[in-house]
Order: sequence, then C-alpha cells, then structure tokens
Amino acid sequence: MSEAESPPDKTTVNIRITETFLADIDGTWKELGYNSRSEFVRDVLRDAVKHPDFNRADLKAMAASEVDIQQGRVHSSDEVMDEFDLDGDTEQ
Repeated sequence: MSEAESPPDKTTVNIRITETFLADIDGTWKELGYNSRSEFVRDVLRDAVKHPDFNRADLKAMAASEVDIQQGRVHSSDEVMDEFDLDGDTEQ
C-alpha cells in the first residue's frame, strides 16, 4: 500500500457464540500463532469467502496440519495417503 492510499475502513461485527466455542477459538488462534482473536477470525472468514470450495473437513485438516508442522510432527507420504484414502494415482 502506498503512502497516498489509506487503509480500508473497518466495521465492528458482533456475533453470539457459546462460551465453549469461544474457548475453542481462543485455543486455536493461540496455537496457530495469531496475534489476536480478531486477526484469526478475519483470516478464517477471508479464506471462507475466497475459497468457498473448501469444506469444513478440509479446513480442519489444514489447521491440524499447520499445528503438526509448528510442533515438528511430520507424516510419511504413506500416512497421508492412508489418511485421505488416496490410492497414489495422480491422474484426475
């Protein structure tokens, strides 16, 4: 963004969720290394809008994989193939 451009205006949005779900969100954004809950929620919503083809299972798998990577856990290609029920055929 150049000096002449100003950042877009932001609007506060209020949502109602359970305390349990909020605790899950708070644990997740902290685990993933976000600086704030708002930053995490903005990214999640942006991804949902920009990539609507992803379903909840895909997003959860990506988040879990990111946590695994950050914590140094890796998986073999065979484990990944088994996890996602892939047969190794790269043709589509």
